[in-house]
Amino acid sequence: MTYIAIFASGSGSNAENIANYFKSSTDIGVALILSNKQDAYVHERAKKLGIPSFTFTKAEFADGTEILEILREYEIDFIVLAGFLLKVSKSLLEAYPGRIVNIHPALLPKHGGKGMYGDRVHQAVLDAGETESGITIHYINEHYDEGDIIFQATCKVEPDDNFEMLAARVHALEYTHFPSVIEAVLKELHARESGSLQ
Repeated sequence: MTYIAIFASGSGSNAENIANYFKSSTDIGVALILSNKQDAYVHERAKKLGIPSFTFTKAEFADGTEILEILREYEIDFIVLAGFLLKVSKSLLEAYPGRIVNIHPALLPKHGGKGMYGDRVHQAVLDAGETESGITIHYINEHYDEGDIIFQATCKVEPDDNFEMLAARVHALEYTHFPSVIEAVLKELHARESGSLQ
């Protein structure tokens, strides 16, 4: 069994979608949800899903010691960032090399970087006069939104869009693609580690 931990800072709709996707899987499961915000709604979702959730401070995340202890306790193999806003610490990157993925609500390398999250991204896309947007699922490295791209999906930006309309279209892509891309990455990782992928 491959155990996933999801890190989220907000509502957690992607976290819930991913957890539900793997609920009936015998190979992959969401074992843990973590957040840097005590009042994030993702904790309520975790409770309803029967998944343990923890809150940590920014300092604890930067240090990494306690977080890594929790991840080890729950035998976590892979980390998914789903609407998580803090920069991943060096200790976490070293403990999970090539095992941390994130989703960005635009087509990287455009409209990424520090401070570019949520509605700010959609507004930046509109302000730039883009004709398409979408999602980028990528590995995490030491820089914001600069890890290797795994998958992108696009949607049209309509002339009369506001950021809420564009956000709804992008969210639909997230819900459709994020769980299955995670599954594909994990299968490839497993095949590589078992030596069946040449």
